[in-house]
Amino acid sequence: MKITTSRGLTTIAALALALTAACAPTDSDGEADKTKATPASTSLADCQAADLPVLADGKLTVATDDPAFEPWFIDDDPSNGKGFESAVAYAVADKLGFAKGDVTWVKAGFNQAVQAGKKNFDVDINQFSITADRAKAVDFSSPYYSAAQGIITLESSKYAKATSLADLKDAKIGAQIATTSLEAVKQIDPSTDPLVYDDTTKAAQALQNKQVDAIVADLPTAYYLAAAELDGATIAGQFQPTTGESEQFGLLLAKGSKLTPCVSAAVDALADDGTLAELEKEWLSQATDVPELK
Repeated sequence: MKITTSRGLTTIAALALALTAACAPTDSDGEADKTKATPASTSLADCQAADLPVLADGKLTVATDDPAFEPWFIDDDPSNGKGFESAVAYAVADKLGFAKGDVTWVKAGFNQAVQAGKKNFDVDINQFSITADRAKAVDFSSPYYSAAQGIITLESSKYAKATSLADLKDAKIGAQIATTSLEAVKQIDPSTDPLVYDDTTKAAQALQNKQVDAIVADLPTAYYLAAAELDGATIAGQFQPTTGESEQFGLLLAKGSKLTPCVSAAVDALADDGTLAELEKEWLSQATDVPELK
């Protein structure tokens, strides 16, 4: 599939994605462990704003990274309710009884947030893959989004015509350090070790400079890179993790937070009533129209 690279097209704004945070950094064990999200065991009736142990009375403090990229957030403004994760955050807040004006946004770097310790937020939404290692240091809500991995290459590359993961075995592949994407490269089993980059921006530049043949990133990020950051790029295809399931993103909370069951209850309610599906369709629908490589 070829992706247009004209920055003037309105579709680009709908595809843009986080770079450094969007690739869902993970820990050494790599696999997303769905059992490590904290399931809701509390009724939403018992999870209303006035009774919740939040940092500031009557306010829900939500964190994300800076800058906040599209389509997770629009115009680098988490507070406007536009973009998938901004909309999800406000939907969760609403389920918990917080009005939009009662949501306060703060900044928290990705690597900072996943470390154990005191937090300057009640919840953080920033494409955090749910993993067993991370769950030792922080809590996760029920998942609000599942993402496959995408393979980006240049249209001129022979790997643009790949129809299976085996077709990529001789490719020189890059990915961001400490990410589920880097872990997923093992599934391709390339003949040479992958090249590792500090962030996805650097990985994309390496692809543009033809230092690598392809890079791996979560599928929405792959769309952004191919559409807005790279010239002459294409998404060769997508693939699922070795477990056969997509990696899942959860809201992050401090380890042992008393809010975790309530936040999970809110996410579960949004899944049950179709809100999450509607928001995904509105903001991320383009990220599903990619051929699957097996």
